[in-house]
Parts: sequence; structure tokens; C-alpha cells
Amino acid sequence: MSNEEHAPQPPQAQGPQAQQAPGPPPEGVTGRQRLVAGLWPPRLTRAQLVVALLLFGLGLGLAIQVRSTSDDGALRGARQEDLVRILDELDDRSQRLEDEKTRLEAQRRELENSSDQAEEARRQTQERERQLGVLAGTVAAEGPGITFVVEDPMTAVQPDKLLDTIQELRAAGAEAIQVNDVRVVADTYFSGEAGAVQVDGQKIRAPYRFEVIGRPQDLEPALNIPGGIVQTLEKEQATATVTRSEKIVVDALRPAERPDYARSSPQ
Repeated sequence: MSNEEHAPQPPQAQGPQAQQAPGPPPEGVTGRQRLVAGLWPPRLTRAQLVVALLLFGLGLGLAIQVRSTSDDGALRGARQEDLVRILDELDDRSQRLEDEKTRLEAQRRELENSSDQAEEARRQTQERERQLGVLAGTVAAEGPGITFVVEDPMTAVQPDKLLDTIQELRAAGAEAIQVNDVRVVADTYFSGEAGAVQVDGQKIRAPYRFEVIGRPQDLEPALNIPGGIVQTLEKEQATATVTRSEKIVVDALRPAERPDYARSSPQ
């Protein structure tokens, strides 16, 4: 037997669980050698990962705060000439906006005035058209006036006496007149003979009924004055009565006639 003594050897670990964790890499080993040797990336513990996330959040917050502060303080750190330029630009922009506002307000007033003028012109045109229609007999009319009725039991009233009645009424301010069913206009004429009177070619019979629009206080005295139309008709053995009314309707119409030669003259 040999007398040499050997130092006891540590027991050999069995299986993969017995492998020891790799120690710190030797000095002078490059990153590529570490990657090949399985030493990269380094293993992080849970505590290290939490600390890294907290540091990242803190850095992000600080970056946002610094950016906001730098934006807010941009003007405080600007040079005097830069501030003057910015103020001038703001003044110019304000002036342009004020000019635009003034222009738009002027356009609005112009449109409003134009609308008012157009509406007033349209209203006046319609009123003028209505007045001309009344005079021409193309539209119906109503208003205060009188009713003048001539009874002719002896068939003695001549057409000229009825024409004299129209003239007296016009002179007293009559605006619209209707005799029986015939509208009286500017060129109305009476023809025929007693008992066969015609107005504008249309035959009418007694009693002759005049519907007249105008001021009753002027129309009635004009017919009843001494020597006037009422007394003249009574001499023909006719009777004439005048009745005032607050509403007289003249609804006999004339067709609108187009002139053959006359045209409106440009102003």
C-alpha cells in the first residue's frame, strides 16, 4: 500500500442542478466574447426591473416639465428686438381683423339698406298699381261713399242727365263709380235715349243706381246743391235719393287693354 495521503476531494455534483452559476467575466473579455459565452444580456432581478421603470417614469415627467417650462418662458428669454417684432405682428393682425370687421359691417348695412329700399320700392309699385287699377276699372274697390238711386217712372231721363251726374260726382272727388253693372272710367260715355240708355255701349235700365266711393261729406252736398242734379232730375219727374255709407263696394270690372301704339318712356 502507498503511504501517500491525498487531500479529500469535494463530491462531484450530479445532474444539471449541480452546475454552478457562472462567475464574473474575466477582465479583458469583449462584449462579443460575452455574447458568445452566454454572458449577455445580463440577467435582471425583479427589484432592478422595478427601479428601472420608476427611473424611466421620473425622467419622462421631468422632460415634460422642462419642455412646458421652456415654452412658457420663451418670451421671458427673448431679446428686446424679438419682443418688439412680435408685438408689431400682433398689432398688424389686430388691425387686419378690425378692418375686416368694419368691411363686413359695411356690407351688412348696405345689404340691409338695399333690402329696405327694394321692399319700399316694391310696396310703392304695388300701391301705384292698385291705384291705377282702380282708375282703369281693372280691380275692385271699396271704401266710404254714397249710393245714388234715380227712379224714372215716366221714362223721361235722358242720357245726358246721367252724364251730368257723373261729372258732378267727379268734381266732388269721386274715386270709383259704378252705374248698375257698368264700371265708369275716364273714357266712359252715355248714349241712346230715355228708356234706352247705354253706357259704353251696354244698355242699362231704370232704376239707375250709382255706387260711388269718395268722401260722403263732399259727394252728397254736390248732388243736392240748389239747381244741382237732384233738382234737375225732379224736373224730369224722376226721383233721386242719396244714402251715405261707410262701405261702398265697386266690383264691376273692365278688361285690361293693351295699347296699340303707346309704350312706356324710359326715364
